[in-house]
Amino acid sequence: MAKKRSIWARIFGIGKANANAALDALEDPQKMLDQQVRDYTNNIAQAESAVAQTIGNLRMAEDDQAKALDEVKSWGAKALAASNKAEEFSAAGDAANAQKFNQLATVAIQRQMAAETKVKNLAPSITSQREVVAKLKDGLNTMGKKRIELVAKRDELVARARNAKTQGQMMETLKALDMNDPTSEISRFEDKIRQDEAKVRGASELAASSLDSQFAALEDLGEETEIEARLAAMKGSQNVLDEAPAASAIEAEAPQVSEIEARLAAMKKNQA
Repeated sequence: MAKKRSIWARIFGIGKANANAALDALEDPQKMLDQQVRDYTNNIAQAESAVAQTIGNLRMAEDDQAKALDEVKSWGAKALAASNKAEEFSAAGDAANAQKFNQLATVAIQRQMAAETKVKNLAPSITSQREVVAKLKDGLNTMGKKRIELVAKRDELVARARNAKTQGQMMETLKALDMNDPTSEISRFEDKIRQDEAKVRGASELAASSLDSQFAALEDLGEETEIEARLAAMKGSQNVLDEAPAASAIEAEAPQVSEIEARLAAMKKNQA
């Protein structure tokens, strides 16, 4: 049973965490702060309405008190006037009018006393309402200052949220740039070009090597040809030497001196 409760508690915790995450994702700082400013502004407006009503009640009570004070003075004056008039009629021997004005003076005094009672009864209420109004005004002033602070804080937080969002977007952009770094592409192309260049250089060296070998073969062929020519010339010279008569043979074939003299003598004899 405890294990089942633990599972349900974990499921509830996961659901609560997901709900909070969803709410966090839906919360827009600027909208939330704007709503707080609106709510606080509405609270101030309601407080101002209540304070205005309290002030109105105070002013009515003050008006009633002022009116009662005027009545006190007025009825006092009337009572004094009626009393004076009664004394005049009494001095004149007019008892009926004297009694009449004495009764009027009595009524005026009674109403004056009622007005004084009203003034007296209104005094504590007016004093209390004045204290309440003073406190409410102070509260309104405090709320007004708090609202100014709230608006300033809202503006600051909104600016910070915008900056954070901008910086986040910038970081994402930089991250994307790091992932798609154009210099890496350039390096890749450079490597490919270097490979192509190396291939061309290799081919050039290979071609040059082939030409060198061909020229070397030609040089070797020329050298062999020259050698063969020289050998042929040498062989030709040897054959000429071989065909030429030997010095001993020339000497053998050359007539001897006595023979020459004999031939000359014979030629001379034939001439004679």
